Amino acid sequence: MLTLPNILTLSRIITVPLLAAFLWWPEWRLGYGIAFAIYCLMGVTDYFDGYLARAQGTVSKLGVFLDPIADKIMVAAVLLILAGRGVITDLHLIPALVILVREIAVSGLREFLGGIQVSLPVSRLAKWKTTLQLVSLGGLILVGALPYAWLWQAALAAFWVSAALTLITGWDYLRVGLRHMDT
Repeated sequence: MLTLPNILTLSRIITVPLLAAFLWWPEWRLGYGIAFAIYCLMGVTDYFDGYLARAQGTVSKLGVFLDPIADKIMVAAVLLILAGRGVITDLHLIPALVILVREIAVSGLREFLGGIQVSLPVSRLAKWKTTLQLVSLGGLILVGALPYAWLWQAALAAFWVSAALTLITGWDYLRVGLRHMDT
C-alpha cells in the first residue's frame, strides 16, 4: 500500500546511503553541511509520515512495520559512520554502543512478544529518547560543518543524556517483556 506516509518512510530508508556518503569525509565541511540538511529532512519525514497516516486515517501494517525500521537504520548508519570515521571516539563510543544494543534488544523483544500476541506500545519517555537521540546526532553531524567547541559540547551532552534515556526505556521495556516469558 503506497500511501504518502509509506512513501515518506521508504524515502528515509532509500536516503541512508546518500547520507552516509556525505558523512564519509569528516574533514569536508560542506559535505557535513549537506549531510546535516539531508538528516534534518529525514527527521521531518519521520514526523510527517506518522502524523499524516493518523490524520488521513491511512495507518497501515506496512507503515507500522517500516517506520521503526527506518528510524533504526538511520540512527545505526549515522552512529557507525561517525564512529568509523573518528568523529565519535574514546569514551563517547559508550553511548553509541548503548544506543545500538538497546535498539537491537528492543526490536528482538517486540518480535518475540508479537509472536505471542503481546503488544509493547511506545512510551512517552521513549518518544523523548528518540527525539533527543535524533537531535544529538544531528548536532554531531552539524559540528562537522561548524566546528564550534560549544556546539560539540552541547551535542555530546545531549548524546550522553539520550544514551541514559535509552538505558531507562530499554530497561522499562525489558521489565514488561519479562512478565510474558517462561521462567
